[in-house]
Amino acid sequence: MSPFERLFRWAGGGAFVGALAFCAGTFVFVWSRDADFNRAAVVTDVLLFTIFAAHHSVFAREPVKSRVARLVPDRLLRSSYVWIASLLLMSVCGVWQPIGGKVYEVVGWRAAAHASVQVAGLLLIAGAVRKIDALELAGIREHTGHQPLQITGPYRWVRHPLYLGWMLATFGAAHMTGDRLVFSGISALYLIVAMPIEERALRRSLGETYARYEQRVRWRVVPYLY
Repeated sequence: MSPFERLFRWAGGGAFVGALAFCAGTFVFVWSRDADFNRAAVVTDVLLFTIFAAHHSVFAREPVKSRVARLVPDRLLRSSYVWIASLLLMSVCGVWQPIGGKVYEVVGWRAAAHASVQVAGLLLIAGAVRKIDALELAGIREHTGHQPLQITGPYRWVRHPLYLGWMLATFGAAHMTGDRLVFSGISALYLIVAMPIEERALRRSLGETYARYEQRVRWRVVPYLY
């Protein structure tokens, strides 16, 4: 690997972490501000997030991967994906049009209960990341194709614990504004739609191994529901 490729990978990993931090900061601080409800902004923001989500869905398709592989070396394919996704996520949060409005706000023990839900979501995300290769997820380490299917830790409860953790952390806000609700809702909807597509790809690549895992862990993201 050349020094440039190593720098490209590590810088992409930094962009990945930075995008997540920027998104978290926007959710916690910017979208907590009270403002008059702006209905027109909902359409704009949904379209913004749809562009981000479309990148994930389109890039995951094998024909698209094959075309991109003609332009980008295979060893940099994951890192290129991470770069684009990170820049798009930062763009979504940076260009987001304020929606305003307050859906609800709870205090006291109810606020503590909401905080507990969010903390549980963050712990679930951390537990799931610990069980996978975080450097590969960030595009820093090249995918070797030899990693076993992860079926321990949170993966014993649901097949997509990262997604469940995300939903708990976003929907658990004690002060739910219009911006937070739209972002939480559209991101959750995208994940629900994307999961069956992702699992079809896993069945193709892992075969009976993934089929047995589906039989062992029945629920995709919400136990006893979905």
